[in-house]
Amino acid sequence: MTDGSRPLIGVSTYLEAGARWGVWELDAALLPAGYPRLVQRAGGLAAMLPPDAPEHAAATVARLDGLVIAGGPDVEPVRYGAEPDPRTGPPARERDAWELALIEAALAAEVPLLGICRGMQLLNVALGGTLTQHMDGHAEVVGVFGHHPVKPVPGTLYAEVVAEEASVPTYHHQAVDRLGAGLVPSAYAADGTVEAVELPSATGWVLGVQWHPEMGEDVRVMRALVDAAQSFSPSGV
Repeated sequence: MTDGSRPLIGVSTYLEAGARWGVWELDAALLPAGYPRLVQRAGGLAAMLPPDAPEHAAATVARLDGLVIAGGPDVEPVRYGAEPDPRTGPPARERDAWELALIEAALAAEVPLLGICRGMQLLNVALGGTLTQHMDGHAEVVGVFGHHPVKPVPGTLYAEVVAEEASVPTYHHQAVDRLGAGLVPSAYAADGTVEAVELPSATGWVLGVQWHPEMGEDVRVMRALVDAAQSFSPSGV
């Protein structure tokens, strides 16, 4: 535990060229403010994790109590053995490599892990799963978050956190196709899209959600991660 009362939660970030603020236009490591605010509201300390060399992932994760892989661009299809669909966005190779290494390090060290949107998809890919590269109805207006209900699967970790069907903020055009090794679905949309996955065989706490809890008022998913991180001790004591 990095802090006696508030666990340290690392959140992966964007790396954007030519971001603008004030009089500046510079390359920037970016994270929508909803992520750190949600971590803070859930009782954690938020730390931004910009892309770095993958070989540094294990040392980075070793200093954390919990990890969030944030939303963002499409995962490059080569990562799951597919040709790119014309509607798949441009690759973010540096971020793919870094976040895959973070996920692998967190799983190996049993650090509590939450994947959000792209983060859930990347968790699936890290465990050998595949993605549907385009679907309609989950990002209806460009740049505007929508809402739709998701229904938990009884008996799952997610159902313990959110027992009822709930409306969630959503913005994605890709989704889980073939599940990665050990993953099970823990929530579905009305159209059958897998909206949450978890790894029940893991000793640590592992959950992915397809929606964006940082864009809503419900802190239960993030609070569950923070609670798991509060109990996590890298030293085993």
